[in-house]
Parts: sequence; structure tokens; C-alpha cells
Amino acid sequence: MIKADHRPLYLQVIDRLKEDIEKNVYDEGQKLPSEFELSKLLGVSRATLREALRLLEEEGVVIRRHGVGTFVHSKPLFSSGIEELDSVTDMIVKAKMKPGTIFLSSAVQEATDDDRRKFINDDLEEVMEIERVRTADDSPVVYCLDRIPNELLKNHSIHETKSIFRYLEDLGKTITYAITYIEPIGYHEHVSEILECEPGHSLLLLKQMHYDQSEQPLLYSLNYFRADKFKFHVVRKRS
Repeated sequence: MIKADHRPLYLQVIDRLKEDIEKNVYDEGQKLPSEFELSKLLGVSRATLREALRLLEEEGVVIRRHGVGTFVHSKPLFSSGIEELDSVTDMIVKAKMKPGTIFLSSAVQEATDDDRRKFINDDLEEVMEIERVRTADDSPVVYCLDRIPNELLKNHSIHETKSIFRYLEDLGKTITYAITYIEPIGYHEHVSEILECEPGHSLLLLKQMHYDQSEQPLLYSLNYFRADKFKFHVVRKRS
């Protein structure tokens, strides 16, 4: 039970649950006891417990699934500043894991009006679309759908295992920055199954247009990251 001190009870509950998780009393992904059982175990009211769980969920320590229960959130394997433009390969290597690629498909497609708008090229005729799954120590962690103007590839075939950043560099095209939009996504019928997500696990979709030093758009990517494996942050400064 909670040993009362001068702090509000809900803060003591937060510290106790964090301590229990740290000591593996509750493992990653494990369902916590019901609110009734947990409030009785800790000797606090259910209102106090709910406030503690709400704040723990905001911190990403637990995740509550409506009608199912509260679970210990998995700690992310990868953490990256969103202002750092790393390839997925670089992120996995920095986490001291082995990057891998499951190559699903590549095909030359007729450029759409949306492609011509994104790549700022009214004369764009064809794009290469590449579908891959990136793995870390053989576990699927990112689903990637990339589109590149076919004229940039100079009739070269895409190497199945190479980073697309490296591939473009070999063709004399270096990506220097990207404009990124992030969208949280729940269950995705196609991607969640490919990434072997558990029910209730969410995804982070990064929509990115990549540019070279002359501001030419080179690569448009839809990257679906497992939200239980990746955490992104940003450093904000006052002007």
C-alpha cells in the first residue's frame, strides 16, 4: 500500500507504479490489474487512481484501451530528434541493431497530377514506386512506400538492400533536407499486419518530401513507424 507523505496521493501512486514497472513487477505490454483491484492494492480511491493513470498515459508510461484495460507501454527502441534527417538505416544502426530490408515490390508508374505537383515538374511522365519493410534485428519496424521521378534513376535498377539515400548519392543526388508531416494512425488494415502489430498498437506516419542542395525534390516517402518502437522529439528554440 501507499505510505502517505506530504505530497498529493495521485503523485505517490504515479511514483509507486513507475517503481513497480522499473522493477518488472509489471512487464512491458502486461495488463495492469483492474481499477478496483489496483485501488484496493494501493489503498487509494478509484478517483485518485484514475488521475494517476491519466497522467501516466500522457507520459507514455501506460496505454489505456477502452473496454479492455490499462497496459504497460513498451519502451521505444529508437528515439530520434525529428530535426535530424537520418535514413531509417541510420536510425537502426544508431540503436546498435542490425538493419535489414524486406523488398516487396518496385514498379514504374505513370505520373499523376499529384506527382507533378509534389515534384514541381509539369513534364514528369513516370515515377518509380518502391515498397519495402525495414527490419531491426530481423523484426519488422517500418513500412516504406517511396516514389522517385524515374528520370533520376537513369535506367538503374533499385538495389533491394541499399538505403535509398545511399542509392541516390551513388547517382550524384544528395538529399540535404526534408519537409515532414507527422500523423498518428490507429490500426491500418494493410500496414499493421505487415509490421506484426499487436491489437491496439498505433503507427506514426511520416510524410516526407526530400530535397537536394538546389531545392530540387528528389524523393517522396510514406514511412509508417511502429509507435511502440519509435519516439520522435524536436528541439524548439526562441527566436
